[in-house]
Amino acid sequence: MSLNETENKTIVKIHNVGLRYGTNPEVLKDINLELKQGDFYFLTGASGAGKTSLLNMIHLAHRPSRGKLKIFGKDIDYIKQNDMANIRRKIGVVFQDYRLLDHLSVLDNVSLPLRIIGKSEKYIQAHVPELIEWVGLKNFMNVKPPFLSGGQQQRVAIARAVINNPELLIADEPTGNVDEEMAKKLLFLFLELNKMGTTIIIATHSTNLIKQFKFPVLHLNNGYLTKE
Repeated sequence: MSLNETENKTIVKIHNVGLRYGTNPEVLKDINLELKQGDFYFLTGASGAGKTSLLNMIHLAHRPSRGKLKIFGKDIDYIKQNDMANIRRKIGVVFQDYRLLDHLSVLDNVSLPLRIIGKSEKYIQAHVPELIEWVGLKNFMNVKPPFLSGGQQQRVAIARAVINNPELLIADEPTGNVDEEMAKKLLFLFLELNKMGTTIIIATHSTNLIKQFKFPVLHLNNGYLTKE
């Protein structure tokens, strides 16, 4: 694949999408968005504006109520169930509620995506501890999530999301429970991934991060998406 083809590769394409839960009013309205390989966007909006719903839809936790959604060039209306798992493996997700496995150590939680795709234990031991140390949890590798603070759990969730160098990274308030210094460090981690070609969309309320890193901003207001 040539450099130009790589730069123009569309990762996510959303066309005239609406999303509602049951018979309730739409939470997303007439959404149009195209994310290309190497894009980096912040996503902003007041609480209840639909940020989490949009991110959930992009990582295929919800299907649109109307309109078209394509991920990695595939229309999700026609994706076979066995292909869905392969698509999800290309996506790293940082959830607001972290979704760590309480019976696994920090090391095993972060290693999980690598084990799912069949990486060797030698590979895991060569890469996972280094990332855990980088996010400031060197002394917690064998600790289980219930014994960690919220900020520590958040860093485990971020390490797990990025360990496999995903093609698409979706993060919902990934710096919400860490101090400003760690928030910047985590953003630099995302930046390094982005330099390697990962497409990134981060929901955040932090105006300081937005001002410092100066990536384009998507804004949701009452279900409508605009670019700032």
